Amino acid sequence: MEILLREADLTSLSQINQSDGAFTVTSKLVLQAKDGAITYTVEPVMPYVKRYPPETFDYTTFLNNPDKAIYFAYVDGELAGQIVLWKNWNGYAYINDIAVDARFRRLGIGRRLIDRAVEWAKSKGLPGLMLETQNINVGACLLYAGCGFHIGGFDNDLYKVTDPGTSEVAIYWYMMFS
Repeated sequence: MEILLREADLTSLSQINQSDGAFTVTSKLVLQAKDGAITYTVEPVMPYVKRYPPETFDYTTFLNNPDKAIYFAYVDGELAGQIVLWKNWNGYAYINDIAVDARFRRLGIGRRLIDRAVEWAKSKGLPGLMLETQNINVGACLLYAGCGFHIGGFDNDLYKVTDPGTSEVAIYWYMMFS
């Protein structure tokens, strides 16, 4: 199995958001803030499938832009995932989207995409990475923690307008380069 990462170009840009990012929710992170530290436990929930609609940007603005990047992951030539990032207003590299197609999960592709984001951010002299995910995306949360991210904050209300009645909590993850 050969895993390759390539930066998006005009030819490959049509592959944006083509990975199946749906995931089965079987548990959630329950967060607790105490003495300035955020910790969590993992609790099971009744299983269901979650799929977020892809965001739409003018992705051509990412091409040849020193403050934005898109990388695609391929397994044996087949599209397996993507990462979309940019230099954020606060100086961090912001990972707006990371997705690994369901067929290619558990092969280390997510970690490879994060590693590429780290390389990109460091090459720009940025102090670290940040991203937001949900407490119901436990697989992604465990990946981020395993890559060296920590929880910098959370928001109980972020998804309430777009999904009334939801109990999803937005979690803000940070990786500092020291």
